[in-house]
Amino acid sequence: MSNIVETPKLTKKDFESDQDVRWCPGCGDYSILANVQRMMPELGIAPENVVWVSGIGCSSRFPYYMNTYGFHTIHGRAPAFAMGIRMANPDLSVWLVTGDGDGLSIGGNHLMHAVRRNLDIKVLLFNNRIYGLTKGQYSPTSELGKATKSTPTGVPDHPVDPASFAIGCSGSFVARCVDTDAKHMNEVLLRAAKHVGTAFVEIYQNCVVFNDAAFDAFTAKDKRDEHQLKVEHGKPLLFGAQKNKGLRIDPRTLGLEVATLGENGVTEKDILIHDEMNSTIAMMLARMPFPAFPVAVGVLYATSRPTYARTVHAQIEAEKAKTKPDLQKLLSSGNTWTV
Repeated sequence: MSNIVETPKLTKKDFESDQDVRWCPGCGDYSILANVQRMMPELGIAPENVVWVSGIGCSSRFPYYMNTYGFHTIHGRAPAFAMGIRMANPDLSVWLVTGDGDGLSIGGNHLMHAVRRNLDIKVLLFNNRIYGLTKGQYSPTSELGKATKSTPTGVPDHPVDPASFAIGCSGSFVARCVDTDAKHMNEVLLRAAKHVGTAFVEIYQNCVVFNDAAFDAFTAKDKRDEHQLKVEHGKPLLFGAQKNKGLRIDPRTLGLEVATLGENGVTEKDILIHDEMNSTIAMMLARMPFPAFPVAVGVLYATSRPTYARTVHAQIEAEKAKTKPDLQKLLSSGNTWTV
């Protein structure tokens, strides 16, 4: 008789906690949660080997709704907790969920260093361009001139662009997706999950109460084809309902320009091919001004480089191999003196 025991196949239900999910009716967070719970079984990682970490904000309720380990930490400091977890137990799958306020305002410095260090964690940044939990103040991603409860005469700040922030911090994986596009979000999340290093995913998420329809200009069914560009590695940067528009390099400015196939002799050969390993192109895609250009979604940038944990643990093992630890000798070495 065979004594081989087959591991039960994981399902979405395995990642659903017993907590009542409580966000405002119609909030984009529901869609993100459902997509994450559908995606997790595909990784083949048992729930007890997964950790979700969050800071403060509407998005930060996420760990309660995942049947995994979780930490609901303090405002802006979730990356520090995630780093400690990852360094202490490299075998865990560590996910960090944050918002545009939690991650880019009080937590900007922590997030910057997590990204540049290439810590092996997955960061989901929910961007609704507003402070939702604290009732509608402007956030670091709110548009210039936008009237909010804290800026009734208009936002005076130039907004942060999360994707270009991550690329500028030397992120090794930077992507975007939209809360209402489940299929595309699943593809992006799977790519992020399989990336070795910090995977940064900006998710455009609608706040129905304090910033409703913030992204309708490029996410609504009658607008998305003309104003949204789904990038795919190795494929031309085409968009439009007829896929008759594309991006090419303007030889005068060396920047991007929109070209229409069939006009002025433009063919598909003139259209730029997306290379997700080119950080210069990725930054240009992230920074395209809307509505003159479409909004780029998908994997903007992905490259392979050593992770922080791998480098640090390799250094520790190398030191152990070449020296015999002597605590007393170590304490008496270097800049020491006797009083």
